[in-house]
Amino acid sequence: MKLIFIWGGAASGKLTVARELARLTGLPLFHNHLVVDALLERLPFGDPEFIRLREAMWMAGFETAASSSQSLIFTFAPEETVPEGFPERVAALVRALGGEVKFARLVISPEEQERRIANDSRMEFRKLVSLDLLRDLRASFLEAEAAMPAADLVVDSEADDPETAARRIASAFGLAAASPAN
Repeated sequence: MKLIFIWGGAASGKLTVARELARLTGLPLFHNHLVVDALLERLPFGDPEFIRLREAMWMAGFETAASSSQSLIFTFAPEETVPEGFPERVAALVRALGGEVKFARLVISPEEQERRIANDSRMEFRKLVSLDLLRDLRASFLEAEAAMPAADLVVDSEADDPETAARRIASAFGLAAASPAN
């Protein structure tokens, strides 16, 4: 079992690249906003119960996949409401169940991030879309990113289109291409 843990800042292309990687490999995609958005129906972002449940639900997803030897793609944006050590707890859980975690970091320039932040595609989920809020939070995002484990692969999603980025990740992590549909 491999957990492909794709992380990066807001608007770095995590979901777009992860979708392309899922299409290329046939691996299921566990987008972090599936949990975040479900919890936002009842709890405010950052509420202690929101934080507790978000991590518990993410971890349950990883445990289920690893227990059944099902490789998985996960998207993640480091930010200050995620408790310290989350990636390490994920890796420890997956490794304890016989799997491995591969960290792929997506990077872009601040200028490109600001250009992308209000893209219509970001409205599909409750993602950050405010340029002013992005600018206000940029220092805390950089601090959260600095606490992440070393990436096994860094992809410049400004230089690489999503298909190229996905192919680089698949190649670097030894992921087989999906079988063609019948």
